[in-house]
Amino acid sequence: MPEQLSDHISTQHTQMAEVLAKIVNDKYEWVEQRKTQQPLGSFEHLLTASDRSFYDALNTGKTAFILECKKASPSKGLIRQDFDLDYIASVYHQYADAISVLTDEKYFQGNLEFLPRVRAQVSQPVICKDFMVDVYQVYLARHYSADAILLMLSVLDDQHYQTLANVAHQLGMGILTEVSNEEELHRAVALQAKVIGINNRNLRDLSTDLNRTKQLAPLLPEGTMIISESGIYTHQQVRELSQYANGFLIGSSLMAEENLELAVRKVTLGENKVCGLTHADDAAKAYQAGAVFGGLIFVPQSKRYVDLDNARLTMSGAPLRYVGVFQNHTIEAITQIATTLKLFAVQLHGEEDQAYVDQLRAHLPSQIEIWKAYGVSDCLPTKLERHIDRHLFDAKVGTQSGGTGQRFDWQLLTEVNDVMLAGGLSPENAQQAANIGCLGLDLNSGVESEPGKKDLHKLTLAFDAIRQY
Repeated sequence: MPEQLSDHISTQHTQMAEVLAKIVNDKYEWVEQRKTQQPLGSFEHLLTASDRSFYDALNTGKTAFILECKKASPSKGLIRQDFDLDYIASVYHQYADAISVLTDEKYFQGNLEFLPRVRAQVSQPVICKDFMVDVYQVYLARHYSADAILLMLSVLDDQHYQTLANVAHQLGMGILTEVSNEEELHRAVALQAKVIGINNRNLRDLSTDLNRTKQLAPLLPEGTMIISESGIYTHQQVRELSQYANGFLIGSSLMAEENLELAVRKVTLGENKVCGLTHADDAAKAYQAGAVFGGLIFVPQSKRYVDLDNARLTMSGAPLRYVGVFQNHTIEAITQIATTLKLFAVQLHGEEDQAYVDQLRAHLPSQIEIWKAYGVSDCLPTKLERHIDRHLFDAKVGTQSGGTGQRFDWQLLTEVNDVMLAGGLSPENAQQAANIGCLGLDLNSGVESEPGKKDLHKLTLAFDAIRQY
């Protein structure tokens, strides 16, 4: 290890977590071994400049997402047992602005070979995320098709950073410059870093604190591209932090989810539902647009009523999470339908009280959620307290609650953590509705060409509007 960097690590980061110091030391050993196995002279003459701009990819005017391929980490151990890179790339290709690939073998079970494999399946720039301590690694990353690299100011002194950054830019590669405290932030600015990643993880104890982004981002010059890294799990966190950051790097929280497609939708778009599905092709349209949930209405007087057979056919159209809508049904009827169809949730739209909900909870399989809908006119009704997994607020017109195509005064909403918003939602107001910060929107008549027939164009417009933040 170069003496000056050894001094830098020992003096400037005396409190650094031992695990990080060990990773860095091990990385130096790895680099020396790799130089012997794969000398720079054996591939440097083959290198060409990257043709995928990391900086342009992030500069779209919308919140950017760097989605990460990560099998394991020192803080979490094995995160994704079934680490199918082809599947991961196929999902990320639809949503990411750039894709990060962990290549450290010892601590993250990564591999440089992952880079070309992912890159071949996507059009986005691919970032080699590793502990870069030697300029050789920059050349090596480009040799394995990386379009960008991560440089950590917790690991590099300014001179080393500049050396690695210069080579990266000569090779047409972008740089994600990571900072974890105010001192590193000021160094990043002085080094003219174009994209600064604020790591919400405390490198001393590996805990995460999203307030770090809120505290550090305002200190950066206007126009700096800011990426918030680590600890991002929900769309509500994304919405809140998007006031401070231009984008997010998300890895562990996605990798831990078996259904990666729905996990990415939930964090980038929210947990949105398209209700009143009556045909398999409508379910397919909702899924294609970006929905997580599909609503099946089992209320006979509804224009969008489905019976058990119609519901089963509709569900065959797309792998949404299906929610059955009921109104003053018997507990036996709800339990039978929900169990037969393996619904994700039942949504109660009638006068069901707490005693009813308690009884229903006792009868339903434990994995099936219970949602409660409330009609809102002039004020918010009192929410039921027990056994309700999420609350849905819909417009109430006269005695009719839901299905009115009308909206209520959204300013009435104060607590939105476990709330779905319904009533009069359309492509025209979906962005405004999403900005309120509820768990998700419940779309129905506003995305139809006629009652019970969903319109793909309207659905696409609505979800495009939701993504405008």
